[in-house]
Amino acid sequence: MSSLAQKQVARLKRQTRVRKKITGSPERPRLNVFKSARHIYAQLIDDTTGATLASASTLVGEVAEGLSYTGNIEAATKVGAAIAKKALEKDIKAVVFDRNGFLYHGRIKALAEAARENGLSF
Repeated sequence: MSSLAQKQVARLKRQTRVRKKITGSPERPRLNVFKSARHIYAQLIDDTTGATLASASTLVGEVAEGLSYTGNIEAATKVGAAIAKKALEKDIKAVVFDRNGFLYHGRIKALAEAARENGLSF
């Protein structure tokens, strides 16, 4: 098995292990984060209904404008601020953070800290 495949399997194991323990509710939705090489995405998910309450990513205009590259910590910080703003508009102040199997480092950490600084608590 190649090292890339081993990394993907390890991330999926972490993802399922964490997902067993946390669920989102209407009062406290799950803040799900996904990153690719070029972009980063964040969603607020209510697991009781399976509905996405709010989302932000580097593909959206207000986040992407002004960025020279969308796969770095600066872009993740903007996405974190944008998802926090959208959550507060819907009167959501507390969330459960789901790092989706990614290590809490770099872009994931930057997104989480930006969301906290802009009013979300987790």
